[in-house]
Amino acid sequence: MLQKPRNRGRSSGQAERDRDWSHGGNPGASRAGEDARVLRDGFAEEAPSTSRGPGVAGPSPQGARRAQAKQLELKVSELVQFLLIKDQKKIPIKRADILKHVIGDYKDIFPDLFKRAAERLQYVFGYKLVELEPKSNTYILINTLEPVEEDAEMRGDQGTPTTGLLMIVLGLIFMKGNTIKETEVWDFLRRLGVYPTKKHLIFGDPKKLITEDFVRQRYLEYRRIPHTDPVDYEFQWGPRTNLETSKMKVLKFVAKVHNQDPKDWPAQYCEALADEENRARPQPSGPAPSS
Repeated sequence: MLQKPRNRGRSSGQAERDRDWSHGGNPGASRAGEDARVLRDGFAEEAPSTSRGPGVAGPSPQGARRAQAKQLELKVSELVQFLLIKDQKKIPIKRADILKHVIGDYKDIFPDLFKRAAERLQYVFGYKLVELEPKSNTYILINTLEPVEEDAEMRGDQGTPTTGLLMIVLGLIFMKGNTIKETEVWDFLRRLGVYPTKKHLIFGDPKKLITEDFVRQRYLEYRRIPHTDPVDYEFQWGPRTNLETSKMKVLKFVAKVHNQDPKDWPAQYCEALADEENRARPQPSGPAPSS
């Protein structure tokens, strides 16, 4: 299998921060006792077994936190899907229904779950979760997503808010060293309730959208990785992406999603700065038209 170096020249701490973002993590912050923050650990590892035998230690605090993070992340995904489905009928969504059908035993951290679901709805799906009337405890979703660089074509042929999904994929590519395997992309998107084999309420056919539509629009490059068994593909930025946005803008999007500063990813920040400087240099003019 063809192996591509991902973190050459980066410190182990920087590599860990890179993994944190692609795993939905929150770089540079302690997760202990912070339920809202551990929700970001989308790829939380399985916790060690809690069974104890002679001479066998119990789960580590870090393992317990990761198990909690995984469970809470699943609950956020469940809440997002519930809100999207309810919104299809355009009937206000009652807090009581959310608590009854989704939250269950998680009522004590409902505000954190609600906040995280609202963030995901806004950044990924382009919907703002708002209360219909003050203190009414009923909510609706409003389509508010603005395209990158105000380019309406990024919303897709049917006017659907695909910008958030595209920005997620562009962010994954950049944070992974400008190339990422397709399997890694879908591993991440599954945590957002987006599957390659299931029709999505917002994105329709996600597999077609990402591997065909975005590729045809030249936002993404999609190619087979040679000598892989089973066959795997990889993504890179396409030429249109480089024209319409920049590494710094995508990094700022990633930082905004995680309420962080772009400098929290030093390697990517330096790369984005260099890209900005390169863009600021005068470009050679093309050949003069013949008379």
